[in-house]
Amino acid sequence: MSSPASGHLTDISGLSSSLGVPLDGELYELALTHRSFAYEHGGIAHNERLEFLGDAVLGQAVTVMLYRNNPSLDEGDLAKRRASVVSTLALAEVARSIGLGKYIRLGNGEELTGGRNKDSILADTVEALFGATYLTAGPDVANDLVLRVIEPLLDNPERFGASMDPKTSLQEISAKLGAAVPVYSVEAAGPDHARIFTATVTVGALITASGTGTSKKHAEMAAALSAWNTLSEST
Repeated sequence: MSSPASGHLTDISGLSSSLGVPLDGELYELALTHRSFAYEHGGIAHNERLEFLGDAVLGQAVTVMLYRNNPSLDEGDLAKRRASVVSTLALAEVARSIGLGKYIRLGNGEELTGGRNKDSILADTVEALFGATYLTAGPDVANDLVLRVIEPLLDNPERFGASMDPKTSLQEISAKLGAAVPVYSVEAAGPDHARIFTATVTVGALITASGTGTSKKHAEMAAALSAWNTLSEST
């Protein structure tokens, strides 16, 4: 099959299998088309309208699920949990778990600057897929898809705080383990208009983890969340 960069959608059978829904037709091609690709191919349609719809589908599915499953939580706690599950970091984690990056149609500029691993692009594309599923298969199938892919994020209640503020959460678990304060270093690559930041965090002799993002802050948060996930699994 052709690569995404050639102008034709690559074989998405693997993605369809990962999501558990049939991905065919123009809507899914649109859902996987980033605006950088559209710009470089004559201003064709891209996925931002589907992303807008998918954001609403995601929000409703998560809100109803949290409300029903947590009768003892007040509005504030429900809001915090929802925010953590629908955050860019959380959705990017979902995207990586299903290997979404390789299916996205990107422009050459984004391709050269690591766009397939950018949290924002991954998260936006996940939302666009939710929107495409809603229009193609209906609200029930879209709702089921949302809940199925975010379920792994709900397995560990402690991750709610970590997703909201991973740097603070990493510092807290480091202190709990008697380790040194996390130390961050950040490198940047790419042109000024499309910089990619890679952060590395070291927690004494316990762990070193990395993360990328479109800003220094996002890269550090991604690195911190990666380190926190590893440390929390070992404690």
